[in-house]
Amino acid sequence: MVGGERRKISNMTLLVMCLVFTSILITNTVSLTKEQEQENDRITVLPGQPEVAFSQFSGYITVRKKKGRALFYWLTEAATPNPHLKPLVLWLNGGPGCSSIAYGASEEIGPFRVHKNASSLFLNKYSWNKKANLLFLESPAGVGFSYTNTSSDLKHSGDKRTASDTLRFLVRWMSRFPQYKHREFYISGESYAGHYVPQLAKKIHYYNKNHHDPIINLKGFMVGNAVTDNKYDNIGTVEYWWTHSIISDTTYKSITSSCNFTTAKYDEKCNNAINYAWSSEFGEIDQYSIYTPSCNKSSTGNYTNLTTSRLKNTLFRRRVSGYDPCVERRAERYYNRPDVQLAMHANYTGIPYKWTACSDELLENWKDSEISMLPTYEELIAAGYRIWVFSGDTDSVVPVTATRLSLNQLNLTVKTPWYPWYVNGQVGGWTEVYEGLTFATVRGAGHEVPMLQPERGFILFESFLNGKNLPKSS
Repeated sequence: MVGGERRKISNMTLLVMCLVFTSILITNTVSLTKEQEQENDRITVLPGQPEVAFSQFSGYITVRKKKGRALFYWLTEAATPNPHLKPLVLWLNGGPGCSSIAYGASEEIGPFRVHKNASSLFLNKYSWNKKANLLFLESPAGVGFSYTNTSSDLKHSGDKRTASDTLRFLVRWMSRFPQYKHREFYISGESYAGHYVPQLAKKIHYYNKNHHDPIINLKGFMVGNAVTDNKYDNIGTVEYWWTHSIISDTTYKSITSSCNFTTAKYDEKCNNAINYAWSSEFGEIDQYSIYTPSCNKSSTGNYTNLTTSRLKNTLFRRRVSGYDPCVERRAERYYNRPDVQLAMHANYTGIPYKWTACSDELLENWKDSEISMLPTYEELIAAGYRIWVFSGDTDSVVPVTATRLSLNQLNLTVKTPWYPWYVNGQVGGWTEVYEGLTFATVRGAGHEVPMLQPERGFILFESFLNGKNLPKSS
């Protein structure tokens, strides 16, 4: 009897040991799979890339399996000895329909710039990855390398689906990169990302409220030259055109008297006034940076003025992520190279079109767009997030006057009154700090602030991350 009991215990012990071993084996297998997924996304080196000490990863995250929607990302880790101590920043470009890799990564805040011949890269002295890990996302599906296997998706993109897919991307991306779970997380972007960024922040806010252990540690967001409110953005834009001598007194009066800025569509008289301004008064300027040379036919051959043609759908149906098509084309040449796509693990499904900086199809078929982001700002300010809004002051597409007029509707209490901030003994811009929001201008910058004023843009970003006011002296 005693011997039989011992045999029972021995058999039970063996069973438990087997179960434990199996559990460990399964756990290790899953762990290895996740590690391998991450490692498979590692970029060894990009064609023509200078030597760097930081790690890079890029690849796809499926956000809707049934639809076949997958979003493409590029992570450039912080160029510091301890990137694991630095926050994660997601950068989004707008459009809607424009690529964060074309603009944010390759022209603005990323570590690399594309040489004129598109055969090699050079380092950006003021890359934001000196202060943070940067995650660039091509969103929504149909932008850049991001794709969908459901062609109708390209005809039905909009704000709501973009925010939902981006949240799903983040959750699944952090499953692949668990070292970023609970890391300080910020969102930044420009232009129509004035919708994307606060909408995503709101999505994350509610997602975190409904999860006992939220993995996305959102601390705040920062947006530049941001589409904010249809009515006040439009009024402020026309004011900018007039006060900066782009349009005549007669055209200014014609637009302001005939255009009802509270509606989504404009009547014939309004459209005629706007079309006259564009065709007869604007001239051959870069509307995204009115004091710098424009890219025209003489610059590099057969270029036509894409900026104007894409803007003229309606008054403010904006493709507002591109600054300089001459620079933009370098990216289009580089990222269409098969060796570059191979190095980035991109386009392995064989997308039936070339990689482009912006998708006109998405822009022309955008289905839902919030009239105003101001209620979202009010909610996120009340929730205590760090929020900064900045404006390059030479942009005529989403100008500083538009942003100021929109933000004024929030009626925020001033904490630190308007003052000039400095970089190297020069005024970098002006700023005012409110309860719950900081507004700043960047002097001499157009729509893409970090491209035209990289050092000032870098100081702006550094101050935002540190939660400190912009410097009152150098």
